[in-house]
Amino acid sequence: MTRRDLAKLAAVAPLMKARAAETASYTGPLTGFESKVNPSQFDPMNFAKKLYEQAPLKLTFKAKDKKAAEAWQKKLYAKITELLGGFPTVRTPLNTQILEVREFPNYRRERFVYETRPGLMSLAYLLTPNGAKRPLGTVICIPGHGRGVDDLVGIDEQGRDRTDKEAAGYEHDFAIQVVEHGLAAVAIEPMAFGCRRDPVNAKKGLAQKGCDPVAGEALLLGQTLLGWRVWDVMRTIDWIHSRPELDAKRVGCMGPSGGGTATLFSAAMDPRIRVAMVSSYLNTFRDSIFAMNHCTDNYVPGILNWAEMYDVAGLIAPRPLFAESGERDTIFPIAASRTSFARVKAMYDVFGAADVVEHEVFDGPHSFWGKRGIPFLAKHLS
Repeated sequence: MTRRDLAKLAAVAPLMKARAAETASYTGPLTGFESKVNPSQFDPMNFAKKLYEQAPLKLTFKAKDKKAAEAWQKKLYAKITELLGGFPTVRTPLNTQILEVREFPNYRRERFVYETRPGLMSLAYLLTPNGAKRPLGTVICIPGHGRGVDDLVGIDEQGRDRTDKEAAGYEHDFAIQVVEHGLAAVAIEPMAFGCRRDPVNAKKGLAQKGCDPVAGEALLLGQTLLGWRVWDVMRTIDWIHSRPELDAKRVGCMGPSGGGTATLFSAAMDPRIRVAMVSSYLNTFRDSIFAMNHCTDNYVPGILNWAEMYDVAGLIAPRPLFAESGERDTIFPIAASRTSFARVKAMYDVFGAADVVEHEVFDGPHSFWGKRGIPFLAKHLS
C-alpha cells in the first residue's frame, strides 16, 4: 500500500466509523418512529399470548364429584388420543433380540432390541437387582434430550463403564438408582435420541438430538413424535409381559425433561402404568412450551383448544403420581410448576386420592433429582 493509499484511507476513516455507529444503533424500519407506532404490535409472540388468553380449553377439569370426573376423563382421553395422532390398532410381534448380557456386583444388565412397529426397531436395557424376590416391580425409564438411554445405565461417552452418577449429565444414571431400590428398570431409547437418530444428526456427535426433522415430518402426516414415543412405551409394557421375572401388574414409568413429557402422556394414555414419576416437566403450556423456544417434539397441535398440561396429568388419577421441580429451572419455571400441581392436587381430591399425589421442589436447576421420587415409586410398586 502506497503513501497515497494510506492518506485516502485516513481521510475516509472518520466517515466509516460514523457509518458503523449508525448501523450498530439501527434496529429496523421503525427506528425513529417509536412515538407513532408501538413496536409491540409487530411482535408475533405478543399476539400469540393474547390468543392464549382466549384459548377455549373446552375440556379443562370442572368436575365436582368422582362420577363426573370419570366421565370427564373418558372424553379428554379420546381427544388427547386424537391430537397425538392416534395409535395403531394392531400390535405386531416384538421380535426381541438379546445383544449383550453383563453381570455387575449388584445387578444384571441386558441389552436388547425389539420391534415396536413393522420394520421399526427400538433399543433398551433391562437392569435387575441381584437377590430381589421375583417377579419384580418394574419401572420404564425414559431419558430426556441428550445422549439418550446410555446416560441412564452407567455408560459414558466412550462406551466405558461409569461409576460416578454425578458425572452422568443431568440424569444421574437414574435407571441404576431404580435398581438400587430393589426394582427392575427397563431403560428405553426414545425415537430420535441416541442410536435412533437419522444419519445426518447422528454424524454431529452424541449430544446432537434428532427430533428435527422427524417431529415436523410426523406433523405433516397428521401425527406427532410424542405420540410415536407413547406407543413405544406401550409396546415396552407388552415386552414386560413376555418376561416371567418381571411383574406386568406392577409397572411404573419415569423420566426427566423430555422423558417427563413422555412419562406424563404415556401414563395418561395407558392405565397399565400403575405409578408415574414426572421430573422437571409438570408445568403449564402457557409458561413453558408456549412461552419460549422448545424442541418440536413438545408440540401437540390444537391441545389448547381442549386442555392444559395439568388436565393431561389429571387423566392419571387416581393412580399414584409424583412430580419434582427444580427451584432454578429456567425451562419450566417453578411458579408455574407449583400452580400446575395445585390444579392436579385438586383433581385428585375429587377422586378421593389426595394421598397418592406428591410434588417435591428441590434446590437445583433443570435436572433429575429423585430423592423422594424413587422411594415413592418403590412404595407403590412393592
